Amino acid sequence: MKRTPASTLIAFTLSGLVIGYLGELSIVTAGSKALVPPISLPVTLVGVAVIVIALAWPIRRAVKGKATKHLDPFRAMRTAVLAKACSLSGALVFGIGIGIALFVLTRSVLPAGETVWLAIATAVGAALLLAAGLIAEHFCTLPPDDTDLEKEEHAHA
Repeated sequence: MKRTPASTLIAFTLSGLVIGYLGELSIVTAGSKALVPPISLPVTLVGVAVIVIALAWPIRRAVKGKATKHLDPFRAMRTAVLAKACSLSGALVFGIGIGIALFVLTRSVLPAGETVWLAIATAVGAALLLAAGLIAEHFCTLPPDDTDLEKEEHAHA
């Protein structure tokens, strides 16, 4: 599995920004109240980020050769896929949080201050999830093979 490229993360962030801004615009245009992310959303995003790092840490120890227990390759692959999903969803929710904050800040009448701070807190929590996903992906990456050393050893044997 390849690591998540920056272009994909940028595309997900921009998509989330458009979804957040236009979603808020369509909700308000229809006559409803603007969507305000609850405080539990950034808390949950940070909690998931901590869990992803905690799951990837034993894999990093096994890759570096410091682990004493055998590592299940299926667990390592599941953790790598979870890390990729967290980085992609973190980028998307980061864009949505920024889009909501931009929508709220561009209105002629500003809503209560907590609305802006909740949108910014959501973006910060999603950025932490994105960073944790990328770090966990790095933890699950195997080091490159030393093919040159193997060829030299076989040539001399």
